[in-house]
Amino acid sequence: MQQRRAVRARVHRFDATGEIAAGPDSLAGEEPLEIRLNGEQFAVTMRTPGNDVELIAGYLLSEAIITTMGDIEEIDFSAGLAPDGSRNYNVARVRLRPGIWSAEAAPARSVYTSSSCGICGTAAIDAVTKASAYPLIPASFHVDEEAEFQFPQLLSAARIGELPDRLRSQQQVFDKTGGVHAAALFAIGEDPTAEPELLIGREDVGRHNAVDKVIGWAMAEQGLPLRKTALQVSARASFELVQKSAMAGIPMMSAVSAPSALAVDHGKSVGVSVIGFNRRGRFNVYSYPERVA
Repeated sequence: MQQRRAVRARVHRFDATGEIAAGPDSLAGEEPLEIRLNGEQFAVTMRTPGNDVELIAGYLLSEAIITTMGDIEEIDFSAGLAPDGSRNYNVARVRLRPGIWSAEAAPARSVYTSSSCGICGTAAIDAVTKASAYPLIPASFHVDEEAEFQFPQLLSAARIGELPDRLRSQQQVFDKTGGVHAAALFAIGEDPTAEPELLIGREDVGRHNAVDKVIGWAMAEQGLPLRKTALQVSARASFELVQKSAMAGIPMMSAVSAPSALAVDHGKSVGVSVIGFNRRGRFNVYSYPERVA
């Protein structure tokens, strides 16, 4: 898988003077992964090969199909074959525990999800927003009563400002290609001023895939919910990333770029502290700033 994450290519470089130079380059790998659930085709997502079991687990959690790794009985990649007959691991046959999911009960879906969009495979708008099995706010809580419910402090502003640089240290494929997103999960201790532990970092051409891989890893290694963690992403804070955080019970999501209005609204409704423009030690908090010490 390693050589498929960063693919060698020959490139011609031009500059304003008219000089041309030919030489090697590295491109981010992007290949389809077809996911079949209990024998039924469920989705095809474009991703960077590698950590595919994590990707599948995180993706199925975000789609409200599963809530724990125990809901998956088997993931078989033997059906994925390249034209030369070698195995390429691009087809995953997933067998779920009985009673977890059926094609008849599931909402209709298109079968393709691009690497730039994490929710465009959902056919009905009502199916876009999923209910988390690990809610971050009480069921009786309403956004307009925000002042009546105070969240505990999680991290100091100084520690939050360090998260992008710590994520950057995990971006080896980006260093080679300049063409992938990244996500990292940090464990938060009792002291908001203490340095959070970097649990895992993952990269992918799709920002949503990188988050799915991080959450899938945590499902297997840590268990859910992830209520004492913070998620740092290299991209903008989009709706689907906030939703994935909520589905895993992650209370704080920080992005180096801007959030969308829908991401902020969703963060308020599900209890996620949405942080944007986290760069060089400064950032904006768009929901539940009381979590910042």
